Amino acid sequence: MSALRLFMVAGEASGDLLAREVVQAIRRETDDVEFAGIGGQELASVGIHSPFDISSLSILGFAEGIRAYGTVVKLADAAADAIVAFKPDAVVLVDSWGFMLRVAQRVRTRAPEIKLIKLIGPQVWATRPGRAKTLAQTVDYLLCMHDMEVPYYEPYGLPTTVIGNPALSRNRPGDGQRFRAARGMAQDEKICLVLPGSRRSELAKVAPALLEAAKLVSSAVPGVRIIVSPSGNMAEAFDEAFPDVSGWAEVLHAPEERYDAMAAADLALACSGTVTSELAMQGTPMIVAYRTGWLTWALARGLLYKKRHITLLNIVSDDQEIVPEFVQTRQKPDLIAETAIQWLSEPKRLQAQKEAQQAALVRMQVGGHSSAEIAAATILSVARGQVVLTQE
Repeated sequence: MSALRLFMVAGEASGDLLAREVVQAIRRETDDVEFAGIGGQELASVGIHSPFDISSLSILGFAEGIRAYGTVVKLADAAADAIVAFKPDAVVLVDSWGFMLRVAQRVRTRAPEIKLIKLIGPQVWATRPGRAKTLAQTVDYLLCMHDMEVPYYEPYGLPTTVIGNPALSRNRPGDGQRFRAARGMAQDEKICLVLPGSRRSELAKVAPALLEAAKLVSSAVPGVRIIVSPSGNMAEAFDEAFPDVSGWAEVLHAPEERYDAMAAADLALACSGTVTSELAMQGTPMIVAYRTGWLTWALARGLLYKKRHITLLNIVSDDQEIVPEFVQTRQKPDLIAETAIQWLSEPKRLQAQKEAQQAALVRMQVGGHSSAEIAAATILSVARGQVVLTQE
């Protein structure tokens, strides 16, 4: 019996990380799998090297997506070529809705015998529920994060498995004391951590406000230490875009210290995204900011987005704001700094915030195995033909 052949496709940093974790989980289950794939540094670290650069897929927003449409189509064509040439038993399409949909459609047309598995579904519960029908018509199986997603796919017969939020499965406790000791910092010395985003568009639209807010905090709170931790995939781009930050803050370049920095911080100023769940797991109070293009925002608020908030911790808390959000027109450095300064002077407020975030995490958890382990077991079952699929 020949080895299974699996092709992984990851378009952005968070998807690349999850893809790597799933590959490692599959390899722990069996060594009878041959992998190929398209992705970034994470997949490359486990021996799956992309035939082309996918960094241009770090796109934010509708208008930005339109401008990059030609690039997305070319990459989707190239991805389909690579997949069909590899002749896998199954393809795992990780996150990145627009790009993965185009890849799936091309593979379905050219090689309908290849099983298509979507790992992480589009946010049908927040934006366009019609995407559930589109996805069901295009792929064979969905691995999603939340129980609340499943009812959207049931009318269309798409088999679905809930894997939980992958960020919760990682849950590697940081060592705040070690982080402080390495810098000669006292345990009562205040740290304000800035997490400026994992996309180039976020560095352009969100990071400036967070950094300016941090400067205001630095001026107003005596002795506070400002630590800036760019996402690993954006570290070089951050240094190029903000060369002066190292003059008034410490820029963290060691990715292995990222969780330690979170655990050490009294407060984080963060770009909305997966990092908010990671911060909550480290027990770090946070303030979230986000801004996208105006056309994207107008469409989202007017036609698409069905929730009042954008941070998952808030959404799972009955769409109540337990984490302060400064979004779009409210993403102003002085507003962000005002809240941060107030919190840093009120230890009880910071503790209450930790407790509220922990309660939200409890709502997000799926017991048992990690997200990667659940995904790996399901992918193997689908690839081996042990699951009855809608397309069959």
